[in-house]
Amino acid sequence: MPASAPEPAPVDQAAFDTWKAQFRNDAIAAGITPQTFDRAFTDVRPDLDVIARDQAQPEFVAPIWDYLDNVLSAQRVQRGRDALAANISTLAAVSSRYAPPPRILAAIWGIESNYGQQMGDLQVIRSLATLAYDGRRRAFAQTELISALKILQHGDVTPGQMLGSWAGAMGQTQFIPSTYNRFAVDFDGDGKRDIWTSSADAVASAANLLQSLGWQAGQPIALEVTLADGFDYAQADLGIKKTVGEWTRAGVRLTGGSPSSLREGEQASVLLPAGYKGPAFLVFDNFRAILGYNNSTSYALAVTLLAQRFDGQGQVRGAWPKDDPPLGRTDLTQLQTLLGQQGYDAGTADGMLGPATRAAIRAYQAKNGLPADGYASASLLERVRGH
Repeated sequence: MPASAPEPAPVDQAAFDTWKAQFRNDAIAAGITPQTFDRAFTDVRPDLDVIARDQAQPEFVAPIWDYLDNVLSAQRVQRGRDALAANISTLAAVSSRYAPPPRILAAIWGIESNYGQQMGDLQVIRSLATLAYDGRRRAFAQTELISALKILQHGDVTPGQMLGSWAGAMGQTQFIPSTYNRFAVDFDGDGKRDIWTSSADAVASAANLLQSLGWQAGQPIALEVTLADGFDYAQADLGIKKTVGEWTRAGVRLTGGSPSSLREGEQASVLLPAGYKGPAFLVFDNFRAILGYNNSTSYALAVTLLAQRFDGQGQVRGAWPKDDPPLGRTDLTQLQTLLGQQGYDAGTADGMLGPATRAAIRAYQAKNGLPADGYASASLLERVRGH
Protein backbone atom coordinates (compact mmCIF):
# COMPACT_ATOMS: atom_id res chain seq x y z
CA MET A 1 0.00 0.00 0.00
CA PRO A 2 1.47 3.46 -0.86
CA ALA A 3 2.89 5.22 2.18
CA SER A 4 0.92 8.38 1.39
CA ALA A 5 -2.42 6.60 1.01
CA PRO A 6 -5.02 7.07 3.76
CA GLU A 7 -6.13 3.94 5.56
CA PRO A 8 -9.34 2.87 3.78
CA ALA A 9 -12.46 2.42 5.87
CA PRO A 10 -13.67 -1.12 6.45
CA VAL A 11 -15.95 -2.35 3.71
CA ASP A 12 -19.66 -2.49 4.42
CA GLN A 13 -20.28 -5.99 3.09
CA ALA A 14 -24.05 -5.55 3.06
CA ALA A 15 -23.73 -2.41 0.97
CA PHE A 16 -21.35 -4.19 -1.41
CA ASP A 17 -23.78 -7.09 -1.78
CA THR A 18 -26.57 -4.62 -2.57
CA TRP A 19 -24.38 -2.96 -5.22
CA LYS A 20 -23.43 -6.37 -6.66
CA ALA A 21 -27.08 -7.40 -6.99
CA GLN A 22 -27.92 -4.21 -8.89
CA PHE A 23 -24.82 -4.48 -11.05
CA ARG A 24 -25.72 -8.08 -11.86
CA ASN A 25 -28.97 -6.80 -13.33
CA ASP A 26 -27.10 -4.16 -15.33
CA ALA A 27 -24.60 -6.72 -16.62
CA ILE A 28 -27.34 -9.13 -17.70
CA ALA A 29 -29.09 -6.24 -19.48
CA ALA A 30 -25.76 -5.62 -21.29
CA GLY A 31 -25.68 -9.22 -22.57
CA ILE A 32 -23.78 -11.02 -19.83
CA THR A 33 -25.31 -14.40 -18.95
CA PRO A 34 -26.16 -15.11 -15.30
CA GLN A 35 -23.77 -18.07 -15.42
CA THR A 36 -20.86 -15.89 -16.58
CA PHE A 37 -21.55 -13.28 -13.92
CA ASP A 38 -21.95 -15.73 -11.05
CA ARG A 39 -18.80 -17.64 -12.02
CA ALA A 40 -16.76 -14.43 -12.26
CA PHE A 41 -18.01 -13.07 -8.93
CA THR A 42 -17.47 -16.24 -6.90
CA ASP A 43 -15.96 -15.12 -3.56
CA VAL A 44 -15.29 -11.59 -4.90
CA ARG A 45 -14.95 -9.04 -2.12
CA PRO A 46 -13.63 -5.46 -2.29
CA ASP A 47 -9.86 -5.14 -2.21
CA LEU A 48 -8.80 -2.55 0.38
CA ASP A 49 -5.40 -2.13 -1.27
CA VAL A 50 -7.08 -1.19 -4.57
CA ILE A 51 -9.22 1.38 -2.73
CA ALA A 52 -6.10 2.85 -1.12
CA ARG A 53 -4.23 3.03 -4.42
CA ASP A 54 -7.19 4.71 -6.08
CA GLN A 55 -7.51 7.29 -3.33
CA ALA A 56 -3.78 8.06 -3.24
CA GLN A 57 -2.80 11.02 -5.41
CA PRO A 58 0.98 11.03 -5.97
CA GLU A 59 2.53 14.33 -5.00
CA PHE A 60 5.41 14.06 -7.44
CA VAL A 61 5.76 12.59 -10.90
CA ALA A 62 9.34 11.82 -11.91
CA PRO A 63 10.90 14.47 -14.17
CA ILE A 64 11.19 13.23 -17.73
CA TRP A 65 14.97 12.81 -17.47
CA ASP A 66 14.59 10.46 -14.48
CA TYR A 67 11.76 8.59 -16.20
CA LEU A 68 13.85 8.10 -19.34
CA ASP A 69 16.90 6.99 -17.34
CA ASN A 70 14.75 4.29 -15.76
CA VAL A 71 12.94 3.15 -18.89
CA LEU A 72 16.03 3.26 -21.08
CA SER A 73 18.27 1.34 -18.69
CA ALA A 74 21.04 -0.78 -20.15
CA GLN A 75 19.28 -3.88 -18.82
CA ARG A 76 16.02 -3.06 -20.61
CA VAL A 77 17.86 -2.27 -23.83
CA GLN A 78 19.65 -5.62 -23.69
CA ARG A 79 16.42 -7.45 -22.85
CA GLY A 80 14.85 -5.78 -25.86
CA ARG A 81 17.66 -6.85 -28.15
CA ASP A 82 17.33 -10.40 -26.85
CA ALA A 83 13.55 -10.33 -27.34
CA LEU A 84 13.98 -9.02 -30.88
CA ALA A 85 16.45 -11.76 -31.75
CA ALA A 86 14.31 -14.50 -30.22
CA ASN A 87 11.04 -13.32 -31.77
CA ILE A 88 12.13 -11.65 -34.99
CA SER A 89 10.11 -13.91 -37.29
CA THR A 90 6.92 -13.32 -35.29
CA LEU A 91 7.55 -9.58 -34.99
CA ALA A 92 8.27 -9.32 -38.71
CA ALA A 93 5.06 -11.18 -39.55
CA VAL A 94 3.07 -8.92 -37.22
CA SER A 95 4.68 -5.84 -38.75
CA SER A 96 3.88 -7.06 -42.24
CA ARG A 97 0.21 -7.35 -41.35
CA TYR A 98 -0.24 -4.28 -39.14
CA ALA A 99 2.48 -1.75 -40.17
CA PRO A 100 4.35 -0.83 -36.92
CA PRO A 101 7.97 -2.06 -37.17
CA PRO A 102 9.42 -4.79 -34.93
CA ARG A 103 11.53 -2.39 -32.88
CA ILE A 104 8.58 -0.21 -31.93
CA LEU A 105 6.56 -3.28 -30.95
CA ALA A 106 9.48 -4.60 -28.90
CA ALA A 107 9.84 -1.21 -27.18
CA ILE A 108 6.17 -1.11 -26.18
CA TRP A 109 6.32 -4.74 -25.06
CA GLY A 110 9.33 -3.93 -22.90
CA ILE A 111 7.93 -0.77 -21.32
CA GLU A 112 4.48 -2.20 -20.65
CA SER A 113 5.47 -5.50 -19.02
CA ASN A 114 9.24 -5.99 -19.24
CA TYR A 115 8.65 -8.58 -21.95
CA GLY A 116 5.93 -10.40 -20.02
CA GLN A 117 7.76 -10.44 -16.68
CA GLN A 118 5.68 -7.75 -14.91
CA MET A 119 2.02 -7.98 -15.91
CA GLY A 120 0.38 -7.54 -12.51
CA ASP A 121 -0.92 -10.35 -10.32
CA LEU A 122 -4.30 -9.06 -9.15
CA GLN A 123 -7.62 -10.52 -10.22
CA VAL A 124 -9.04 -8.03 -12.70
CA ILE A 125 -12.67 -8.77 -11.84
CA ARG A 126 -12.03 -8.08 -8.16
CA SER A 127 -10.06 -4.90 -8.86
CA LEU A 128 -12.65 -3.47 -11.23
CA ALA A 129 -15.55 -4.49 -8.97
CA THR A 130 -13.82 -2.64 -6.14
CA LEU A 131 -13.39 0.49 -8.27
CA ALA A 132 -16.95 0.29 -9.62
CA TYR A 133 -18.28 0.06 -6.07
CA ASP A 134 -16.00 2.54 -4.29
CA GLY A 135 -13.70 4.31 -6.76
CA ARG A 136 -13.16 7.85 -7.99
CA ARG A 137 -14.39 6.96 -11.49
CA ARG A 138 -17.16 4.49 -10.82
CA ALA A 139 -18.94 4.81 -14.17
CA PHE A 140 -15.69 4.15 -16.05
CA ALA A 141 -14.86 1.17 -13.84
CA GLN A 142 -18.35 -0.26 -14.31
CA THR A 143 -17.98 -0.01 -18.10
CA GLU A 144 -14.61 -1.76 -17.94
CA LEU A 145 -16.02 -4.43 -15.63
CA ILE A 146 -18.77 -5.29 -18.12
CA SER A 147 -16.08 -5.41 -20.83
CA ALA A 148 -14.08 -7.83 -18.67
CA LEU A 149 -17.14 -10.04 -18.23
CA LYS A 150 -17.55 -10.09 -22.02
CA ILE A 151 -13.98 -11.40 -22.33
CA LEU A 152 -14.79 -14.21 -19.93
CA GLN A 153 -18.01 -14.97 -21.77
CA HIS A 154 -16.09 -15.17 -25.05
CA GLY A 155 -13.91 -17.87 -23.52
CA ASP A 156 -10.45 -16.39 -24.11
CA VAL A 157 -9.46 -16.69 -20.45
CA THR A 158 -10.82 -17.87 -17.09
CA PRO A 159 -11.47 -15.54 -14.12
CA GLY A 160 -8.43 -16.96 -12.33
CA GLN A 161 -6.19 -16.37 -15.33
CA MET A 162 -7.43 -12.81 -15.89
CA LEU A 163 -4.71 -11.03 -13.92
CA GLY A 164 -3.52 -7.45 -14.17
CA SER A 165 -2.77 -4.21 -12.35
CA TRP A 166 -4.85 -2.67 -9.57
CA ALA A 167 -6.50 -0.43 -12.20
CA GLY A 168 -7.44 -3.33 -14.48
CA ALA A 169 -4.68 -3.16 -17.12
CA MET A 170 -3.99 -6.68 -18.37
CA GLY A 171 -1.39 -8.87 -19.97
CA GLN A 172 1.90 -8.26 -21.75
CA THR A 173 0.51 -5.17 -23.48
CA GLN A 174 -1.42 -3.84 -20.45
CA PHE A 175 -4.74 -3.44 -22.24
CA ILE A 176 -7.81 -2.37 -20.29
CA PRO A 177 -10.78 -4.67 -21.04
CA SER A 178 -12.55 -2.35 -23.49
CA THR A 179 -9.34 -1.98 -25.50
CA TYR A 180 -8.89 -5.74 -25.44
CA ASN A 181 -12.38 -6.31 -26.82
CA ARG A 182 -11.76 -3.90 -29.68
CA PHE A 183 -8.18 -4.71 -30.64
CA ALA A 184 -6.93 -7.99 -29.20
CA VAL A 185 -6.23 -10.58 -31.90
CA ASP A 186 -5.51 -14.31 -32.10
CA PHE A 187 -2.27 -14.13 -34.06
CA ASP A 188 -0.93 -17.58 -33.17
CA GLY A 189 -4.11 -19.25 -34.42
CA ASP A 190 -5.00 -21.27 -31.32
CA GLY A 191 -8.55 -19.92 -31.20
CA LYS A 192 -7.99 -17.58 -28.25
CA ARG A 193 -6.89 -13.97 -27.94
CA ASP A 194 -4.31 -14.52 -25.21
CA ILE A 195 -2.28 -11.44 -24.29
CA TRP A 196 -1.13 -13.11 -21.04
CA THR A 197 0.82 -16.16 -22.21
CA SER A 198 1.09 -15.69 -25.99
CA SER A 199 3.67 -13.06 -26.92
CA ALA A 200 2.51 -13.33 -30.53
CA ASP A 201 -1.06 -12.40 -29.60
CA ALA A 202 0.21 -9.65 -27.30
CA VAL A 203 2.45 -7.83 -29.77
CA ALA A 204 -0.04 -8.31 -32.63
CA SER A 205 -2.77 -6.79 -30.48
CA ALA A 206 -0.54 -3.78 -29.78
CA ALA A 207 0.22 -3.47 -33.49
CA ASN A 208 -3.48 -3.67 -34.36
CA LEU A 209 -4.20 -0.86 -31.91
CA LEU A 210 -1.39 1.33 -33.30
CA GLN A 211 -2.59 0.75 -36.85
CA SER A 212 -6.11 1.81 -35.84
CA LEU A 213 -4.59 4.97 -34.35
CA GLY A 214 -3.15 5.92 -37.74
CA TRP A 215 0.33 4.40 -37.78
CA GLN A 216 1.98 4.92 -41.18
CA ALA A 217 4.69 2.43 -42.16
CA GLY A 218 8.02 4.01 -43.03
CA GLN A 219 7.15 7.44 -41.66
CA PRO A 220 9.16 9.21 -38.92
CA ILE A 221 8.12 9.33 -35.26
CA ALA A 222 10.20 11.94 -33.43
CA LEU A 223 13.46 13.66 -34.36
CA GLU A 224 15.60 15.80 -32.09
CA VAL A 225 16.05 19.35 -33.36
CA THR A 226 17.64 22.65 -32.42
CA LEU A 227 15.72 25.91 -32.49
CA ALA A 228 17.05 29.19 -33.80
CA ASP A 229 17.52 32.20 -31.56
CA GLY A 230 14.28 34.12 -31.50
CA PHE A 231 12.13 31.04 -32.13
CA ASP A 232 8.55 31.65 -31.02
CA TYR A 233 8.19 29.08 -28.24
CA ALA A 234 4.42 29.54 -28.22
CA GLN A 235 4.51 27.55 -31.48
CA ALA A 236 5.90 24.52 -29.61
CA ASP A 237 2.54 22.92 -29.01
CA LEU A 238 1.10 19.58 -30.13
CA GLY A 239 -1.99 21.48 -31.24
CA ILE A 240 0.06 23.29 -33.89
CA LYS A 241 1.05 21.32 -36.98
CA LYS A 242 3.15 22.66 -39.84
CA THR A 243 5.09 21.11 -42.67
CA VAL A 244 8.75 20.25 -42.26
CA GLY A 245 9.49 22.97 -44.80
CA GLU A 246 7.63 25.57 -42.74
CA TRP A 247 9.45 24.56 -39.57
CA THR A 248 12.77 24.69 -41.38
CA ARG A 249 12.05 28.25 -42.51
CA ALA A 250 11.16 29.09 -38.88
CA GLY A 251 14.65 28.04 -37.75
CA VAL A 252 14.11 24.40 -36.78
CA ARG A 253 17.16 22.25 -37.59
CA LEU A 254 17.62 18.50 -37.22
CA THR A 255 20.54 17.66 -34.93
CA GLY A 256 21.57 14.53 -36.80
CA GLY A 257 20.96 15.49 -40.41
CA SER A 258 17.87 14.84 -42.49
CA PRO A 259 16.68 11.21 -42.82
CA SER A 260 16.27 10.15 -46.42
CA SER A 261 12.60 9.37 -45.78
CA LEU A 262 11.79 12.86 -44.47
CA ARG A 263 9.73 14.96 -46.86
CA GLU A 264 9.30 18.75 -46.78
CA GLY A 265 5.55 18.38 -46.91
CA GLU A 266 5.38 16.08 -43.87
CA GLN A 267 3.21 17.49 -41.07
CA ALA A 268 4.83 17.80 -37.65
CA SER A 269 4.74 19.63 -34.33
CA VAL A 270 7.52 20.94 -32.09
CA LEU A 271 7.67 19.35 -28.64
CA LEU A 272 9.53 20.82 -25.66
CA PRO A 273 9.09 18.14 -22.97
CA ALA A 274 11.05 20.15 -20.37
CA GLY A 275 10.52 23.69 -21.63
CA TYR A 276 12.77 25.87 -23.75
CA LYS A 277 15.85 25.09 -21.63
CA GLY A 278 15.69 21.39 -22.51
CA PRO A 279 15.88 19.31 -25.70
CA ALA A 280 13.46 19.96 -28.56
CA PHE A 281 11.84 17.42 -30.87
CA LEU A 282 9.92 17.46 -34.11
CA VAL A 283 7.12 14.91 -33.69
CA PHE A 284 4.98 13.36 -36.41
CA ASP A 285 1.69 11.51 -36.72
CA ASN A 286 3.25 8.20 -35.67
CA PHE A 287 4.18 9.90 -32.37
CA ARG A 288 0.50 10.78 -31.99
CA ALA A 289 -0.40 7.15 -32.60
CA ILE A 290 1.77 6.17 -29.62
CA LEU A 291 0.03 8.88 -27.59
CA GLY A 292 -3.22 7.11 -28.43
CA TYR A 293 -1.78 4.01 -26.74
CA ASN A 294 -0.68 6.00 -23.68
CA ASN A 295 -1.42 9.72 -23.56
CA SER A 296 1.93 10.77 -22.14
CA THR A 297 4.59 12.55 -24.16
CA SER A 298 7.23 11.05 -21.86
CA TYR A 299 5.93 7.56 -22.69
CA ALA A 300 5.80 8.21 -26.43
CA LEU A 301 9.33 9.63 -26.38
CA ALA A 302 10.55 6.65 -24.34
CA VAL A 303 9.09 4.19 -26.85
CA THR A 304 10.77 6.06 -29.70
CA LEU A 305 14.17 6.27 -28.03
CA LEU A 306 14.13 2.67 -26.76
CA ALA A 307 13.39 1.40 -30.27
CA GLN A 308 16.35 3.43 -31.54
CA ARG A 309 18.67 2.19 -28.78
CA PHE A 310 18.20 -1.38 -29.93
CA ASP A 311 20.37 -0.21 -32.87
CA GLY A 312 22.81 1.75 -30.70
CA GLN A 313 21.16 5.11 -31.37
CA GLY A 314 18.51 7.07 -29.45
CA GLN A 315 20.84 9.29 -27.42
CA VAL A 316 19.37 12.70 -26.56
CA ARG A 317 21.93 15.38 -27.42
CA GLY A 318 20.33 18.35 -25.69
CA ALA A 319 20.83 18.85 -21.95
CA TRP A 320 17.93 18.47 -19.54
CA PRO A 321 17.28 21.42 -17.16
CA LYS A 322 17.84 19.39 -14.01
CA ASP A 323 18.20 22.57 -11.94
CA ASP A 324 14.63 23.59 -12.82
CA PRO A 325 12.36 20.56 -12.31
CA PRO A 326 8.62 20.39 -13.02
CA LEU A 327 6.21 21.08 -10.17
CA GLY A 328 4.54 18.52 -7.93
CA ARG A 329 0.79 18.56 -7.37
CA THR A 330 0.77 20.92 -4.36
CA ASP A 331 3.04 23.49 -6.02
CA LEU A 332 1.16 23.22 -9.31
CA THR A 333 -2.12 23.81 -7.45
CA GLN A 334 -0.59 26.93 -5.91
CA LEU A 335 0.62 28.09 -9.33
CA GLN A 336 -2.87 27.63 -10.78
CA THR A 337 -4.37 29.59 -7.87
CA LEU A 338 -1.88 32.44 -8.17
CA LEU A 339 -2.30 32.69 -11.93
CA GLY A 340 -6.06 32.91 -11.46
CA GLN A 341 -5.67 35.64 -8.88
CA GLN A 342 -3.49 37.58 -11.32
CA GLY A 343 -6.04 37.37 -14.14
CA TYR A 344 -4.85 34.28 -16.01
CA ASP A 345 -7.52 31.59 -16.29
CA ALA A 346 -5.72 28.35 -15.43
CA GLY A 347 -8.94 26.38 -14.97
CA THR A 348 -9.63 24.41 -11.81
CA ALA A 349 -6.79 24.50 -9.28
CA ASP A 350 -6.41 20.72 -9.15
CA GLY A 351 -2.69 20.14 -9.55
CA MET A 352 -3.19 18.74 -13.06
CA LEU A 353 -1.35 20.29 -16.01
CA GLY A 354 -4.08 20.50 -18.64
CA PRO A 355 -4.57 22.74 -21.70
CA ALA A 356 -6.12 25.61 -19.70
CA THR A 357 -3.17 25.71 -17.30
CA ARG A 358 -0.64 25.58 -20.14
CA ALA A 359 -2.45 28.42 -21.91
CA ALA A 360 -2.45 30.50 -18.72
CA ILE A 361 1.27 29.86 -18.21
CA ARG A 362 2.02 30.88 -21.80
CA ALA A 363 -0.05 34.06 -21.39
CA TYR A 364 1.78 34.95 -18.17
CA GLN A 365 5.17 34.22 -19.74
CA ALA A 366 4.42 36.27 -22.83
CA LYS A 367 3.21 39.26 -20.83
CA ASN A 368 6.28 39.17 -18.62
CA GLY A 369 8.86 38.83 -21.37
CA LEU A 370 9.61 35.14 -20.79
CA PRO A 371 9.84 32.40 -23.41
CA ALA A 372 6.23 31.23 -23.72
CA ASP A 373 6.93 27.49 -23.53
CA GLY A 374 4.10 26.56 -21.14
CA TYR A 375 6.49 24.70 -18.81
CA ALA A 376 5.32 24.60 -15.18
CA SER A 377 8.70 24.78 -13.47
CA ALA A 378 10.03 25.63 -10.04
CA SER A 379 11.56 28.88 -11.31
CA LEU A 380 8.25 29.95 -12.83
CA LEU A 381 6.41 29.40 -9.54
CA GLU A 382 8.97 31.51 -7.69
CA ARG A 383 8.48 34.33 -10.17
CA VAL A 384 4.69 34.17 -9.96
CA ARG A 385 4.91 34.17 -6.16
CA GLY A 386 6.97 37.34 -6.39
CA HIS A 387 4.09 39.09 -8.15
